[in-house]
Amino acid sequence: MRGPLSIITCNEKMKAIIVKIKKMADSDSSVLLIGETGVGKEVFAEFIHRISNRTQNSFVRIGLSAMPSDLMASELFGHEQGSFTSANKLKRGLFEVADHGTIFLDDIDDVSLDIQSKLLRVLESREIMRVGGTKAIEVDIRLISSAKVNLKEMIRNNLFREDLYYRINVVPIVIPPLRERRDDIPLLVEHFLKMFSPERRIDISSKSLIALINYSWPGNVRELRNIVQRVSLFCGDRIELKDLPAEFINNSFLAQIVKACSFCFLDEKYDFNEIVHCVESNLIRNAMKESGGNQSEAAKALGLSLSTFRDKMRKYFQTTISEKKSDKEL
Repeated sequence: MRGPLSIITCNEKMKAIIVKIKKMADSDSSVLLIGETGVGKEVFAEFIHRISNRTQNSFVRIGLSAMPSDLMASELFGHEQGSFTSANKLKRGLFEVADHGTIFLDDIDDVSLDIQSKLLRVLESREIMRVGGTKAIEVDIRLISSAKVNLKEMIRNNLFREDLYYRINVVPIVIPPLRERRDDIPLLVEHFLKMFSPERRIDISSKSLIALINYSWPGNVRELRNIVQRVSLFCGDRIELKDLPAEFINNSFLAQIVKACSFCFLDEKYDFNEIVHCVESNLIRNAMKESGGNQSEAAKALGLSLSTFRDKMRKYFQTTISEKKSDKEL
């Protein structure tokens, strides 16, 4: 039996999500993981399984977006021998394989309405029927689904069944994109460096770390993982700014960082947490100055939600935030 995964984070919103997961892990309630591509939904799904009372049984991942639609019913529910031309032998479906364990349906927003109907019947009856079969088979599974788009919008456009939505959305968990939890980037970089270069120690310069922290990360954690893996293959014992791809070196946002925080990343005595504190506090101070004290404009300039921006103002400046008017007292 494998031990539980750990979610690498120091971000307060992520910590709150982990607390929520631990409270509901042992229930059989369906979970819907919501987040952009690359935020780590599969990691969260496996984390839920590993800390649940089903951990000794199977965890079955199904990437629905990569599965041909004409094979999906057979893959999910199995088929009987001779049920169609190429069905040379009986095949157990993935729902059967996951019996007494957890099944993770990744990208459920990519499933056709026909398969949605079949999934709804399984969730309501807790029974499956193989393609070409005549006998219902009971299954005991914990369902975790993921979506990268707004399912309610799909419902309005008649692309997703409303009744299925309420079946899978018992416990919704929204995973924030990496750009809204930049304080996790140093920890993740350190983790991935150890993962990809366990035989040697690779450090990272302060300038390189600043560039990574302030990149927009459209591909989220998956993109960060790939960048660190690529850089670790070609760098020496220390990642310098020149080792990063061009988009990081030429990032216009980096110029703001250099101007705001030159004293912190030129001092090699600073550790990760001190650099993050220095960068974020100076960025917030400068953004508020440029916006004339308008929190909404400052948050938008930094690519943060207003709530995240206000949380950081409280953290760094012990400021009481007004929900109705801007704070100009930095």
